[in-house]
Amino acid sequence: MLGSAARKPVALTETQAVSRTTGKTITRKIWLPRAVYNALPYFYLISGILAFLATLYISEWFWVLPHYLLFSAACIHLGLLVFYRRTRRSAPDDQENG
Repeated sequence: MLGSAARKPVALTETQAVSRTTGKTITRKIWLPRAVYNALPYFYLISGILAFLATLYISEWFWVLPHYLLFSAACIHLGLLVFYRRTRRSAPDDQENG
C-alpha cells in the first residue's frame, strides 16, 4: 500500500525556491579572462601575506585578529593549492613534448 504524500505536488516556499536557484548558480561554470585566471593564485598569495602582515600592526587582542589570521591562512592555502594543481597538470605535458 502506497502513501498519498507523493501524489500531490507541493508548492515551494520562497526560501526553498531561492536555495534551489542558488545551488544551480554556485555549480554553474563561469568564464574568466585569461589574465584574471592566470593571476588568481598570485592574488590569493598576496592577499594572504598582506592579511598576515596586517596582524603585526594590531597592538592588542581585538576580535579582528583571529579573523585576519584565518583569512590569511585560507588565502595562502588556497593560493598554494591552485598554483600546485596548475603546475602539476602542465608538467607532464612539457616532459612528453620535450
